[in-house]
Amino acid sequence: MDNLTVTSSPHFRSNNSTSKIMLYVILALLPTTVVGCVYFGINAVLVVLTGVVFAVLSEYIYEKIMKQPITVGDLSAAVTGLLLALNLPSTTPLWMVALASAISIIVVKQLFGGIGCNFANPALVGRIVITLCFTSETSKFIEPFVNANVDATAGATLLNSIAANEKLPELWRVFLGLHAGCIGEVCSLALIVGGVFLVVTRVINPAIPLSYILTTYLFTTALGYDGLYGILSGGLLLGAIFMATDYVTSPLTVKGKIIFGIGCGVITTVIRIFGSNAEGVSYAIVFMNVLTPLIDNLTAKKSPFAKPNKKEAKAK
Repeated sequence: MDNLTVTSSPHFRSNNSTSKIMLYVILALLPTTVVGCVYFGINAVLVVLTGVVFAVLSEYIYEKIMKQPITVGDLSAAVTGLLLALNLPSTTPLWMVALASAISIIVVKQLFGGIGCNFANPALVGRIVITLCFTSETSKFIEPFVNANVDATAGATLLNSIAANEKLPELWRVFLGLHAGCIGEVCSLALIVGGVFLVVTRVINPAIPLSYILTTYLFTTALGYDGLYGILSGGLLLGAIFMATDYVTSPLTVKGKIIFGIGCGVITTVIRIFGSNAEGVSYAIVFMNVLTPLIDNLTAKKSPFAKPNKKEAKAK
């Protein structure tokens, strides 16, 4: 008789494996990665390669030292490194990219038990750490097709312009990514193509991206700013499609996903408009990651056979 694997519910039957899902995510990120590398040149290519290579190396070395099974083949470390790199400007020093990759994998992922056990999105935490520690070095953005060594300027200019109600570039230029920003966040068209691919292949549920984007648009507009520019600028689409939808750190139910997306949209807008930091996507998603267990608890479907707890019994 074969041994039976007994695990707690819920149980899902699916042909998808972790490596297959991660491969789909990489494929979905290819359009924005290619556009970012074309726009920002060899520096962007080096940042992307450094992020991926050091994320994979960090996971391999940690698991080797700790005598754990080597899991780099599931591609999750590669996805973390790629997402981290796409969230950074092409002017970021490579040693900082390597440090952020190591923090993402070792501190946020492995020390909490590996894949499926992290409390927040590893790539976002790694990005937050180095942007807080090395703010000036990670806040230099360049326009596409310019010399990074000469023309880098401090500040996320488009988001700053939105917050200050200044004159904005033509909408089509913003949509195509012809403005300063991080490597993978500038081209909205490429991000939307990747998002559609993930929805069609059922890798992600559209509830979080749609609720996140719609909330940001409505709240930004309600505060007297241009909501359309608000969702097409900064890291909103990259975060909403590729990082807020992380299986481990987002709610399980559709209702929970909508609550999660609304929370991300509200926090992002508040930070952008009222905060000293022009971008709030990373902080918003990580904050809602922490609240995910609570959201799951509040929105989980209760079994009709479950016994009511003492408080519920008294209420009845």
